Amino acid sequence: MRRTDIAIVGGGLAGSLAAVMLGRAGADVTLIDPHEIYPPDFRCEKLDGSQIAILHKTGLAPAVFKVASPDDEIVTARAGKIIDRRPHNQCGILYDNLVNTVRREIPANVAVIAGKVTEIANGPDRQSLTLADGETLSARLVVLATGLNIGLRHMLGIEREILSASHSVSVGFDVSPVGQSRFPFRALTCYPQSIADRMAYMSMFPIQSGTRANLFLYRDMADPLLRALRTAPHEALLSLMPELERVTGPFQVSGFVKIRPVDLCRMRNPLCDGVVLVGDAFATSCPAAGTGTNKVLTDIERLCNTHIPHWLLSPGMDSAKIKAFYDDPTKIETDAQSEAKAFFLRSLSTDPGLIWEARRQIRRIGHAAVGALRRARTKVKHAAGPVGEIRAAQENLIAVAPSLDVSAVPGNIGTMPDLNAAQAQTSLREQARS
Repeated sequence: MRRTDIAIVGGGLAGSLAAVMLGRAGADVTLIDPHEIYPPDFRCEKLDGSQIAILHKTGLAPAVFKVASPDDEIVTARAGKIIDRRPHNQCGILYDNLVNTVRREIPANVAVIAGKVTEIANGPDRQSLTLADGETLSARLVVLATGLNIGLRHMLGIEREILSASHSVSVGFDVSPVGQSRFPFRALTCYPQSIADRMAYMSMFPIQSGTRANLFLYRDMADPLLRALRTAPHEALLSLMPELERVTGPFQVSGFVKIRPVDLCRMRNPLCDGVVLVGDAFATSCPAAGTGTNKVLTDIERLCNTHIPHWLLSPGMDSAKIKAFYDDPTKIETDAQSEAKAFFLRSLSTDPGLIWEARRQIRRIGHAAVGALRRARTKVKHAAGPVGEIRAAQENLIAVAPSLDVSAVPGNIGTMPDLNAAQAQTSLREQARS
């Protein structure tokens, strides 16, 4: 029987990131995943500023930046009209590329097993894992990073609680311009005209191979639009957003259209001896709200930088130790924000009630006002010369910040801002003064 201190089960973003961080810290770690090279998987496809900040804490940011595609400006559009064009801090990267980039950073002292764990027997001291080929492994701690796979959790008696079945549907596809060398923007977010569209938004952004699009809907999987997106995606998109090409210019959809339905769920009783759940294995998120990557990065950063080093200092690995991670204030806050944003965005996009209609109107007016203010300041900047450009840029950052309400402005897969308006204002003021 092979022995290790920490067995990480699942080599997606959460598991691979944990392997890198713990391995670099000198821990005795074994990573177990069926795939030697992580296969294509439609999940996180973009990182925003808040996620990049957490990534820096893990030490993986430089490696990711080498393969990601940054964009520093985003266009906001509605009903075929550009509302705003603003500075932006994000980078596009497909999920499998992100995971494999992280895996390449796994240090040599980490053992990697290409296999599938079929059984876990847990206890307060050591955990026994059995692989599909019959090999067994003994570990002090099991980090369960198996994503949506519920088999091992059921074996441990951990039950799943569904908060919202078929909460949202994510659609991902490649797009390219027709009759022009490139799109007239680096990144784009298009909002729906009506709640009848049952759409949160569509985003377009650069990746290494070209331009990627993510569309977020609140529809049943049997909806005719989803079938049309698979068979005739260009026509389906124009039926949903008839004036889209007024912003993008002529375009075509290439490659396979990926469609992923999402159930919002969390584990009802995750606490047990010797096993800790991270990422989607603990609770899922809504891709439209863009909080999934924040949850994963926060889980792994807190677990590997704070909790596991403390747990390994003393004998045993009972549930009292594991509870400290689940009670971590930063984790609790991040999970709560993720769940709240998921329900908020769905209601903002689909609820016909008067309160939600008022919120939609406020958002529309806010988007238009901020865009108009930015355009006006840009004109003043150009008219005033170099000194005026600096002064206008400073005033623009300070003036725009109070109008930001990030709880009402969605991001993309993995790209929901994690700042409230006050924090955003403070941050922008500091940038402006510097």
